[in-house]
Amino acid sequence: MAREEWNSQLGFLLAAVGSAIGLGNIWRFSYLAYEHGGGAFLIPYIIALLTAGIPLLILEYGIGHERIGSAPLAYAKIRKNWEWLGWWAVLFVMFGIVLYYSAVISWCLNYFLLSFNLGWGDDPDSFFFKEFLRVSESPSEPGEIRTPILYGLMVVWLISWAVIYRGVQRGIELANKILMPLLLLLITVLVVWALTLEGAMEGLKAYVTPDFNKLSKPEVWIDAYSQVFFTLSLGFGIMIAYASYLPEKANITRYALLTAGINSGFSIFAGIAVFAVLGFMATTTGKPMSEVVSQSIGLAFVAYPKAISLMPGGNIFGAVFFLCLVVAGISSAVSIIEAFIAALVDKFGVSRKKSATMISVLGFLGAIIFTTQGGLLWLDIVDHFLTHYGLIMVGILECIVVGWLFGTERLRRHINRVSSLNIGIWWDLLIRFFIPMILALIFIGDLYTELQKPYGGYSWTSLVLIGRDWLMVTLAVAFLIASMPWRTGHHKLEGRSSIKKD
Repeated sequence: MAREEWNSQLGFLLAAVGSAIGLGNIWRFSYLAYEHGGGAFLIPYIIALLTAGIPLLILEYGIGHERIGSAPLAYAKIRKNWEWLGWWAVLFVMFGIVLYYSAVISWCLNYFLLSFNLGWGDDPDSFFFKEFLRVSESPSEPGEIRTPILYGLMVVWLISWAVIYRGVQRGIELANKILMPLLLLLITVLVVWALTLEGAMEGLKAYVTPDFNKLSKPEVWIDAYSQVFFTLSLGFGIMIAYASYLPEKANITRYALLTAGINSGFSIFAGIAVFAVLGFMATTTGKPMSEVVSQSIGLAFVAYPKAISLMPGGNIFGAVFFLCLVVAGISSAVSIIEAFIAALVDKFGVSRKKSATMISVLGFLGAIIFTTQGGLLWLDIVDHFLTHYGLIMVGILECIVVGWLFGTERLRRHINRVSSLNIGIWWDLLIRFFIPMILALIFIGDLYTELQKPYGGYSWTSLVLIGRDWLMVTLAVAFLIASMPWRTGHHKLEGRSSIKKD
């Protein structure tokens, strides 16, 4: 069975950018910048991008293209006994991250509809937590399913299924050719509109004014590396799968630079809209910026709706903002599901259409727990464990497998053969030593903090049974799938550099 390929270079680039740009670009980056020294945060962020983000992206593009396979197939072609690593990544991302992510996109979809009549009322805080989510007391009390979120979830999975079902060219590529320009248009409308608001400049001042003293704090640098790692979808298995659909001649280093550059540029640009609106809110209410800025979920679903209610034409502004979040979310969700579908097709030779349908149904059913009253608490725990431990662990092991077992020099030769911008031995050093060390420091730091006091004030029982065991179960399933025989002969095929010698 011939491997699917992208129809055009632009199609691949837009799909990769679509995967990288997600909800975090719009609400997490700008908050981190504000919290960590405004414009000064760009220093650790750009350093992290150059020393970890882009080199790892080159690695994932390179290994997917050279080994011609999804993450499990690529690792199986390097060493059979490392196939489990690819399965673990795509499993906990598919049956973990995308489950709660799709629930959050459902919130955005609901808020898109609520925007038209400012349905969150005079107290968006109380509305979000007590009426919309009706958050339960603890994760052990899931409570009832919130039907508006469930209906939104159905729509999210239906759209994702429709895109994946149609394949690489007619589905993912076509969808991103529509979604990415739409997202850019929507965010541009928001930025231009936000800049016309009274107090917008106060917000921008808070966003970009550099406070270089913050750079002496280790957590600022850790957050910069973490943000770069997560925002580029590294460790997800996505970029490996996407690169495997590239033709023989593929400008890998150029693609990596463009993906990282567009993704980061979008984050900084979106931050202008976010903080101009917060500046307007601070000016209108007479409160200092520090009181109107809130983190992640609170920023999107509490602070922003408050500001939207205050501005002229706020209902239309709100609709555009939440539509932005829906578009960014769906393009990322599609890429996560594709990474898993690609792995299934590679190993078992199953039909894409059948597996897309089966996985979408399973994904929808699995996500229902996040639509309950305890959903926000489950989301918080699962997200913390999968991103802070699972992804970081995959990143470290990825560097070991590719850097030491496959050999960076071998991969570098292949990348340089097909790329217009050559990489040198500095790339080998970053992959083999520097990046695993940085990721290990983040991992140890998180673990140390965790052992001092339980994360988020949850009970140890909830953290172990929901967070730790989610990782353990997906790891066990990864070993199980890796032990199954290959139904296709893909794992016996060599990579491109073995077929065509330098």
